[in-house]
Amino acid sequence: MEQLINHLLTFNQLSDQQIALIKESAGIVEIQAGAYLSEAGRTVNQLAIVKEGILRVCYYNKDGEEITRYFIDENNLATDLSSFSNQIPSSEYVQAVMPTKLYVFRREILDDLSNTILIWDSLIQKVINKALMEKVNRISPMLGEDAKTRYLEFHKRFPSLSNRIPLNYLASYIGITKSSLSRIRKELALG
Repeated sequence: MEQLINHLLTFNQLSDQQIALIKESAGIVEIQAGAYLSEAGRTVNQLAIVKEGILRVCYYNKDGEEITRYFIDENNLATDLSSFSNQIPSSEYVQAVMPTKLYVFRREILDDLSNTILIWDSLIQKVINKALMEKVNRISPMLGEDAKTRYLEFHKRFPSLSNRIPLNYLASYIGITKSSLSRIRKELALG
């Protein structure tokens, strides 16, 4: 829980009493690689922050192809904010890339914390704002580039992720086939 508290403290100060309440309110959930935190068509009723591991946000296009929109790693908010905030069905899947541990706050717990900790709503809004900025930065902005440039740009922007993500998910994110990505990686290793 210290990791969660340290993360929250980057947004606002909390008293010892508030910290104790947050610690007892947050749940820890473990999901296995391939399992879903949330699924399209279902309404999201929890906010989660990644403790360990990587999640990916994906959807299916009109041709039924699975497309990876972005990845979520440690100390980042993992939820479909539109579904959570508006209580509407999600249009995306949030899936574990590897075994992943999450700090989870169910909606009713968030409401209780909001009623108990005066700065809670402001704190959560700062966490959400950071998540929205991260989302904008993580959605692949480089699709106009050639495949090699897209891979190199991903590696440059997210060095801690590039060797932790399966090739098929990384290929989907940068918009190329797995075999093309393998060829590019091999070429770069030799070059």
